[in-house]
Amino acid sequence: MYLAESRTSSGDRAAGQGRGPGRRAAVPGAVLALGSVSLITDVSSEMVSAVLPLYFVSELALSPLGFGLLDGIYNGVTALVRIIGGRLSDRRGGRHKSVAFFGYGLSALCKPLLLLVHNVPLIGAVLAADRTGKGLRTAPRDAMISMASEPATRARMFGVHRAMDTAGALCGPLVAFLILQAAADGYDAVFSVSSCVAVLGVVVLLLFVPGHKSTSDTAPAPATGPGEARSAFRSLLRRAEVRRLTGCALLLGLTTVSDSFLFLTLQRRWQLPEAWFPLLPLGTAAVFLLLAVPFGSIADRIGRRRLFLCGHLALLAAYTLLLIPPGGSVAFAVPVLALHGAFYAATDGVLSAATADAVPEQLRASGLAVVQTGQATARFVCSIAFGAAWTGWGDHTALLVAAVGLAVSAALSARLLRRRAPATEGEPVR
Repeated sequence: MYLAESRTSSGDRAAGQGRGPGRRAAVPGAVLALGSVSLITDVSSEMVSAVLPLYFVSELALSPLGFGLLDGIYNGVTALVRIIGGRLSDRRGGRHKSVAFFGYGLSALCKPLLLLVHNVPLIGAVLAADRTGKGLRTAPRDAMISMASEPATRARMFGVHRAMDTAGALCGPLVAFLILQAAADGYDAVFSVSSCVAVLGVVVLLLFVPGHKSTSDTAPAPATGPGEARSAFRSLLRRAEVRRLTGCALLLGLTTVSDSFLFLTLQRRWQLPEAWFPLLPLGTAAVFLLLAVPFGSIADRIGRRRLFLCGHLALLAAYTLLLIPPGGSVAFAVPVLALHGAFYAATDGVLSAATADAVPEQLRASGLAVVQTGQATARFVCSIAFGAAWTGWGDHTALLVAAVGLAVSAALSARLLRRRAPATEGEPVR
């Protein structure tokens, strides 16, 4: 099953034809450079992400609903700007590096502001600006990865990038944990170190990531007005595979509980010390790191949509385990975190690879942004709804509702993606 209705570029075809079935493609330098930027930036971001749930609930004494609103801002604001980032980066033959640089830079500027704000409205504004930077950079970054990769190994190259990104996610909570143990004003120290690391990531992007110009046979005309931008997105949504992928991302995102709520549930079930809370994401990140590349290779062989759906079944299994009484054993958390990491390994880069296959190069970032916006919007809604359900019904009932919803969404998505797309280079029909 190959998610493409359009022709790939002539450069992609030439690259794909020269690769024998038994040879493993080398990782392009652009993918490694972007992976390094993501690794460094994720150290910075995950240092903050690891302590924010506890900071909000313990230091600011927020209710689950209040935390859900801020968590929704943190994870959902990207939905509002991804399309802008995608469209800007596709203009004039490709401005992917410039738009990505602006997004990384904006997020880096927001980190030190967390030292200056101490009430919910201002923290929400800073988080919104930080996530705006993430939203702007994600689509152009993934577009650069897809353009640097051969179609036949595209999911694997996204897996390489996600593995490097996750290495940063693995280090970030560990650094935050060590800082909280050593510093008197632990949270301020975490935010300070995070700021310095974020600046380093921007410098690496500027110096080592090559710029990219579209190699398509027909370069797009500059889109200077909102009417032309709307026309481009109408063109994308006329593609059946883009509509299917966007619909599935919406359905499944509506029942994907945020990492923060999942980790809070684990921490409360086993009454873990607060200082140990930043270590919980390490379990997810470690499994993600181990499985991202192998799962990318599997997706290239068996079909990207199929593995994407299987990843959500792993998440459903994690929900199910959380609903079972822990029985007093902290070790019960291990399979939950392992399944959570497997979910990300099977879905994150795989969805981007599938989307890249479905759109032409001159609209690559815009197409990625459409699908990613649907997913981010749905997760934003889920975060707020889950916080409200937790406040009203308790964490167990809220998670039960999410699990039932995810099972239904997975079944609907499997039906939606059942129609087979025509095979092209790079992936067999499955």
